[in-house]
Amino acid sequence: MKFTNGNWLVREGYQIHFPRIVHEVEERDGAVTLYAPCKYLNHRGDTLDGPLLTIKISAPVDDVIRVQTWHFKGGKARYPQFGVLDQMKEIELEEKEDAVHFTSGGLQLSITKKDFSLSFKNAAGNLTDADGKGLAWIEGPEDKTYMRGQLRLGVGEHLYGLGERFTPFVKNGQSVDIWNKDGGTSSEQSYKNIPFYLSSKGYGIFVNHPEEVNFELGSETVSRSQFSVEGEFLDYYFINGPTPKEVVSRYTELTGKPALPPAWSFGLWLSTSFTTDYNEETVNHFVDGMAERGIPLSVFHFDCFWMKEFEWSNFIWDRRNFPDPEGMLKRLKDKGLKICVWINPYIAQKSPLFDEGAEKGYLLKKPDGDVWQWDLWQAGMGIVDFTNPDACAWFQEKLKALLDMGVDSFKTDFGERIPTDVVYYDGSDPQKMHNYYAYQYNDVVFDLLKREKGEEEAIVFARSATTGGQKFPVHWGGDCDSTYDAMAESLRGGLSLTTSGFGYWSHDIGGFENTATPDVFKRWTAFGLLSSHSRFHGSSSYRVPWNFDEEAVDVARHFTKLKNSLMPYLYEQAVQNSKTGIPVMRSMVLEFPDDPLCETLDRQYMLGDSVLVAPIFNEEGIGSFYLPKGKWTHLLTGEVVEGGTWIKEKYDYFSLPLFVRPNTILPVGNSEEKPVYDYIDGVTFKIYSLDNDKKVTQNLVNAQGEYIGTVSAIRQGQRITVTTSGFNQSYHVEVPGYEKVSANAGEETIEIDL
Repeated sequence: MKFTNGNWLVREGYQIHFPRIVHEVEERDGAVTLYAPCKYLNHRGDTLDGPLLTIKISAPVDDVIRVQTWHFKGGKARYPQFGVLDQMKEIELEEKEDAVHFTSGGLQLSITKKDFSLSFKNAAGNLTDADGKGLAWIEGPEDKTYMRGQLRLGVGEHLYGLGERFTPFVKNGQSVDIWNKDGGTSSEQSYKNIPFYLSSKGYGIFVNHPEEVNFELGSETVSRSQFSVEGEFLDYYFINGPTPKEVVSRYTELTGKPALPPAWSFGLWLSTSFTTDYNEETVNHFVDGMAERGIPLSVFHFDCFWMKEFEWSNFIWDRRNFPDPEGMLKRLKDKGLKICVWINPYIAQKSPLFDEGAEKGYLLKKPDGDVWQWDLWQAGMGIVDFTNPDACAWFQEKLKALLDMGVDSFKTDFGERIPTDVVYYDGSDPQKMHNYYAYQYNDVVFDLLKREKGEEEAIVFARSATTGGQKFPVHWGGDCDSTYDAMAESLRGGLSLTTSGFGYWSHDIGGFENTATPDVFKRWTAFGLLSSHSRFHGSSSYRVPWNFDEEAVDVARHFTKLKNSLMPYLYEQAVQNSKTGIPVMRSMVLEFPDDPLCETLDRQYMLGDSVLVAPIFNEEGIGSFYLPKGKWTHLLTGEVVEGGTWIKEKYDYFSLPLFVRPNTILPVGNSEEKPVYDYIDGVTFKIYSLDNDKKVTQNLVNAQGEYIGTVSAIRQGQRITVTTSGFNQSYHVEVPGYEKVSANAGEETIEIDL
């Protein structure tokens, strides 16, 4: 929100109060409280009349400093609140005559007492600072008040994140409202708003408010980032790196690490699509058609019309089209498939569940006690109140019946259009619940899946999210068009989301709205099957590859098999994510923060630590991409390219810029037919561009996500020595350009002469 009128004036109707001095410092219970009047104190009479800001400094973990600021503290506690790590580490305090210094790990905050200012530093030097206006209490029209934080933007500093945003990847110059909306992928609106941003200077800001937070990122004062909330209190965390990966890891330490998705979820998902006509015969035609064409399929998804029209959600199979759902699901599972079905938390008036939910008080109510309803999406629909424990149990009971039939996962759609003129069962603040509803919704479903299927099998396919939602993977990008423009905006959204602490991200291969041309579909297929999760889905047409052309079938087969073969690598990256919070699918700046050319890249990404993917966004088949310094090897052709330059090359539909980083051991599995298999037996360790005397080690996991061993390689002159540990199975070693070498079970060391 903007409060000023140009550089000199305050907007009409607003008055900004900011601390002038630190009058008193108080240390208690591991935290430090500062009392900062909003005027200079020239004599004792100046202590009368006017605001005094109370500023509390604390540290939940090393390298994180929490800054809480109150104007009035007497307001009642408002809920919900984010589930942030609730602990307090002792903070180092050094008080001098003119300043107060706080240290948490390698992060220091200095606040000057006279002419109030803030400065954040780490071992590398100054990160950012703020003058006296860096904290403010603001009076506005209609007796509204606001709290504002402000930090300096350095020359060349870039900001990222704030959730899944389809606007430019670098957020400088943007006004961003953290308020979930169902707006598709082509506007400034977002399904997944996260009040966290990452700076290219190696720090992050997390504003700990579930309600609407307004960010002005060099868009009001061009040399300042700014965040504001309505009310009398502001709470934010300053997170040190110094690397971007460390910032994201610490942010997820505060708000929750992603769960480890089951390995089968990394395979190909196929959907019925949305408004298409389908029944069991159609489903079998799709499933058998994929098998007949040799395209490995892992998950089949039933979209909305598995339920009867006008009754979403009733969680009851439409037996006009699916007369024997239990038998159908068994027959599909006998073909080796997992099953996902579409759900949402909205209960149409015609649904058999509406009267039941209304009678028992399970639906959101208006202040007058009536059930809140509207006709947008489903006629007369109400919304489940997940603040009511009985409503949660009721919702889970309906879903459990589907799990008992054989369903494995739920596509948790919607959850963004949550009204604020309602009363919640537990008295939650509707403004805070608007975004937070997405968290509760996915938590309820994910909790059921963990309880019924086991923690290692739980996965949702979610659209809406807020802070903490990363704990419930995976998320997909929502409703995009079927064009190259939409493909690019989808990638921007995904990279913004994973930069905001989400480990996994997917999208509708080929686009959702309308129908892609065969050209777009084939390029999007390569992109989709080189994302963390991969799903064919759309709106008004079936997204089976043969509906586009026969070459699309070959492309789908080619990249599905490639992804399955990469599972020993991909799943180890997923295990890393569950422990560190570093996303599997990540922006170039996250992986190469010291390369200034990576700071603005939004049309390519790293899939894990070692594989670079640059989708193609044009009919000419031109791949336009940047390789950081070093010798990169094309995964499919073995071509070695010297990095440090921008490259444009033409690719057919069976290839794209797909490069392996130098000094990499890439484990490639012995199966292309499915994502779950023995990742070690017959594995091939491909070794790429080892520097002389450099030792490289790759951890190995099984399909259950357990660490089972390592493989190491060191190059000394023209010889590479490979050493394995922790497993007793045969394997192969391949250096691109040289003959593959095989090792028998128990053979821990082999040597390759170049």
